[in-house]
Amino acid sequence: MGVAAGTDLRSLRKRPFELLQELERRGRVALTGTAGDAADVSEWVGVGFRIADEQFIVARDDIREIMIVPQAITRVPGAKPWVRGLANVRGHLLPIVDLKAFLGGGTKGDTRESRVLVADSSELSAGVIVDAVFGFRRFLDQEFNSDAPQTVARCDRYLDGAYERGQETWPVFSMKRLLSSDEFRNAAE
Repeated sequence: MGVAAGTDLRSLRKRPFELLQELERRGRVALTGTAGDAADVSEWVGVGFRIADEQFIVARDDIREIMIVPQAITRVPGAKPWVRGLANVRGHLLPIVDLKAFLGGGTKGDTRESRVLVADSSELSAGVIVDAVFGFRRFLDQEFNSDAPQTVARCDRYLDGAYERGQETWPVFSMKRLLSSDEFRNAAE
């Protein structure tokens, strides 16, 4: 049971679900400049995060969960300094890596905003600490630029283009590239 385009919002006052659908449709029309059905618009969804002063986005499908930095992380002898250690997360050991330190940006310690992005990979389970998480970000396919911008965080080899909207640029960080890189897999000193 769809809502006809041009429906008066007041008529949907007692039908909240249809009201939300109509508001979403109108938002898409305003964003794309077309009056097509919302199903005609293809979008990409990612999780926005920050490393130092730069914002990035990672594909939603590449992240299993977002969690606060565990208080108890056990250091692994012989591991590189960017490997924080192992954390017991609901009965499973999870390697925790400081992404900023891995990329050569040093580490200043965790803040209240720091979070762990747990990779959704069947090959390698790992959590990477980032400085902040902004939540889900949605982009239209036409906002994608395959050229990855230069970043201060020196992570160009892990970028898959960027999404651009207005004055904002969101480089796409590839968790799959990170997890499959020899540099990341060779965590022993």
